[in-house]
Amino acid sequence: MSPLDPKNSNFASLRSTPKTIVITGGSSGIGLATATLLSSLNASHNLVLLDLQPPPPSFSHGSSHVLFLQCDVTSWTSQRDAFEQAHQRFGRLDMVFVNAGIMEYRDQFFTDDLDASGKLAPPDHRTLTVDINAASSTTKLAIHYLKKNGKEGGSIILTASVAGYLGTTGAPLYTAAKHGVVGLVKSLKAETAKVGISIACVAPGITVTPMINHSENVPKERTPEETAKNMVNAGVAINKVESIALAVCFLLNEGAKANGSGIMVQNDMFHDVEKGLATSRASWMGQEMLDAFRGGRKSNVFDMPSRAKM
Repeated sequence: MSPLDPKNSNFASLRSTPKTIVITGGSSGIGLATATLLSSLNASHNLVLLDLQPPPPSFSHGSSHVLFLQCDVTSWTSQRDAFEQAHQRFGRLDMVFVNAGIMEYRDQFFTDDLDASGKLAPPDHRTLTVDINAASSTTKLAIHYLKKNGKEGGSIILTASVAGYLGTTGAPLYTAAKHGVVGLVKSLKAETAKVGISIACVAPGITVTPMINHSENVPKERTPEETAKNMVNAGVAINKVESIALAVCFLLNEGAKANGSGIMVQNDMFHDVEKGLATSRASWMGQEMLDAFRGGRKSNVFDMPSRAKM
């Protein structure tokens, strides 16, 4: 399979048709880069940015077509209220980019912290709370509002990670959460398609965003660009944030054709990993096991008609 080569000059649908697009974590990093690209494609897109902080002054989009809502994605009511306000403001939602996330928060497995009683303290699960629990809440809200569009449905894109497909040493909870995001796409794609909704994910490798400086060993005065340069000099593949935005807009522009896709981005190169996994199942499952799996999928045990009603 040849790598993808998404170019904004090919995004005919996003250029021609104004959409209302919700982006969590939209004020920085990948979310902001995606909002900026969408703005350049069509000044009439309605962009809804959900974040704890507003976007920087450098982000320029027509005031009548942009809505920033302060939102704590770990709070269901905060997300629910934000989606409701966005829908009331623009009348409909067409696309949702489930992007807000954090990196691994300290070591939770080999450091034995004690509680006030001197006993082993519970692990801190904030990474799971943000990266999979909050993401699944956003996905539920997205499905709820996109179903209101009838047969037109809409698109949901989630930010996974290369860590969602490969194990990442030193980031076990982040890796588990991003595997969960990939699993969410895999398990929902058949059901969302029944109601006209496409769901897919992007899986970036290390990208030049503020998250690149998450390690406590990185000096506070160091910029993400400086950290990235050090990594490149050490032979690490690094993505520009604009490359992830291209992958997201590619999936949004594809609409229903993107359903179930998983675009990995490494060193600013793109590849649909899900297509590769689908066509190579016999090699990693074994043909006998693959046949058994396919036979089981024909059973109505897996039907969820009540969940797919309009």
